[in-house]
Amino acid sequence: MPVCPECGTANGEGDDFCGNCGAYLGWSRGAAARATAAPTAAPVAVPAPARAEPESAPVPVPEPAPAPVESTRRSASRRTARTGAEPTREPTPEPKEEPKPEQPPARPAEPPVTEPPATQPPPAAEPPRPSTAPVRPAPAQTPAPAPAPRAPADPVAVQPAKPVAPRPVSRPTETAETQDGPPCPRCGTPNLPERKFCRRCAAPLTPTEAAPKLPWWRTRWPFRRRVRIGGSGNALRRTIALIVLIAVVVAGILLYPAGKVAFQDVLDKLRKTAPIAPAATSASATVEGHPATLADDGLSNTYWGAPAIGDSVTFSFRTPFRLVDLIIHTGDSVDPEHFRQQARPVVLALEVTEKDGTVHTQQVPLNDQPGPQTVQTGISDVTQVKLTVREAAGTGPGRAIALSEVEFFKRT
Repeated sequence: MPVCPECGTANGEGDDFCGNCGAYLGWSRGAAARATAAPTAAPVAVPAPARAEPESAPVPVPEPAPAPVESTRRSASRRTARTGAEPTREPTPEPKEEPKPEQPPARPAEPPVTEPPATQPPPAAEPPRPSTAPVRPAPAQTPAPAPAPRAPADPVAVQPAKPVAPRPVSRPTETAETQDGPPCPRCGTPNLPERKFCRRCAAPLTPTEAAPKLPWWRTRWPFRRRVRIGGSGNALRRTIALIVLIAVVVAGILLYPAGKVAFQDVLDKLRKTAPIAPAATSASATVEGHPATLADDGLSNTYWGAPAIGDSVTFSFRTPFRLVDLIIHTGDSVDPEHFRQQARPVVLALEVTEKDGTVHTQQVPLNDQPGPQTVQTGISDVTQVKLTVREAAGTGPGRAIALSEVEFFKRT
């Protein structure tokens, strides 16, 4: 079975990837197969084809030629040999006899060859014997070259240089291990329970679940998730969250009035205003011919006359409203020539009463000049407004303190 080259874990024969580390097993399987392969069977010995005998081609019969002089000498030498004398002579070539064709050795039975059998060559002709008759010498002639011998075709012989495939060697195969286990979540291949990676696609068989996405507030300090050596940090986070919650509650209680005022001021800037007329007007003291009702009649050439400093005028309203601001006109006229004929208030005490009885007091300084002067208030649920003269300019015998007009504006 293949062994993983990375971690050394043994795997099944059909596994493509390691079950422990997920490494590919194809390369290790090829190397192991080459290293541990059984030796192949010895190649079948094929007997070499018998050496083909030279084909005895038909030799043309030469014409009788005059025998050379050497033949006479050879005859003489033979005669002398019979008598016992051994004359000196040159060796002469003797005619060679044709060798008889040898019978080829027996061969093992082989499958028939589709090559057609060659025809049996004709029997070789016996060469002529040299003649011993004396002949006249003839001029030397160059002998013609003999044709090259050809090997006879053997119908059973194996063609030279033809490869012979070795016989296959049958080896017992190991029984494949049954893969009974959970299927791969990616390709569905069954795997053994102890495997960590799929044997086909190397996908992890025990994938870890993705952590759920944290809410936005958990990504902000100090609530974001952190790994601590001493613990998970949940106790610290809960303590900090509790402290922050208590601080918010305390701040809300302490800052609620200021927050409410700030919110109302923003609305005063964003929304429009409209004039509102008082339902009733009264004064603590008046000068004859100049009652308190002349302070809210909408005319700036009439006025409420206060006999002395400390006198006051009161304006009452039917329904509570948000008093954004009020506009005050001092003097008996807007004309500068007539403005200084009477005394003018320069400091007024403003008292605003809400529907629950709460009183807001404010000192209002005024300029000693004709024209409107705006006073910012921003008080809600107003039901009554009281103005008291604290300081005046141009006072004297026979002079009244003139307050020509007071305008009130509410938020719409």
